[in-house]
Amino acid sequence: MSLALLRDWIVTPLSDRRLVSNFARQEFYAQFTASMGGFLWLILTPIANISIYAFVFSYIFQVRAAEGFGETAFVLFMMIGYLPWFAFADAIGRSTSLLLEKAPLITKVKFPVQVIPVVGTLVPYITHAIGFSLLLLYLATQGYVNSLWGLLPFIFFLQMLFTAGLVAILSSLSVFLRDLQQLVALGINVWFFLTPIIYPLSMIQSESVKAYFLLNPMHSFVNLYREIVLRGELPLINLQIVILVSLVSYLFGGWLFMRIKHAFGDVL
Repeated sequence: MSLALLRDWIVTPLSDRRLVSNFARQEFYAQFTASMGGFLWLILTPIANISIYAFVFSYIFQVRAAEGFGETAFVLFMMIGYLPWFAFADAIGRSTSLLLEKAPLITKVKFPVQVIPVVGTLVPYITHAIGFSLLLLYLATQGYVNSLWGLLPFIFFLQMLFTAGLVAILSSLSVFLRDLQQLVALGINVWFFLTPIIYPLSMIQSESVKAYFLLNPMHSFVNLYREIVLRGELPLINLQIVILVSLVSYLFGGWLFMRIKHAFGDVL
């Protein structure tokens, strides 16, 4: 039974690809409905956030890029971690309302409900991948391109799998635990500051404390992006961590969602 549930979850993006595509297109364009700026916000929003953080940490606190990254400007060092984080945080932040917003559809129309967390992960990642691609394009013009850049899509895909598992868990549990919305919002803020994005890990003096950062999967994702893009190196420990946590998150999250989805209609 468990294997059948996992199989249905894993093949959803392929077996229901037309439904996923239609939902994703609808959700993507809905972000810009009645918006004067339209698609321009895809670029302006991350630039505005990054500019604020860059000003505060580069000019006020005078934080510099970590040791080993040469003369890399702190704003570039930060952006490489911040943009992938933004995709993760956006998907997680929306996860608790995914099924609640689709309640009329879930209770009145018979369709594979598991496409909702899939789309809820896919759309934020497509949206923020645009900004990350623009950053990589700029860095390419500055001579940072190396052979390991070919791994970036794979790592980004692993991060999406990791996120999809969490989105499946949170979206399903939020149907029964409505207070989860506030807890997730708080958790995202705490997780952000526990991930070395707006500060280099070298600022932490204790080596024993640094070791605990390996327990934070997003640290491994961020460090992979930075090491590959800026230094042309591949930290194997971080790669091993993200592969493991991505598979565990995606499979467990999908199994849990499929296991309890039959009760959604009764509660919604």
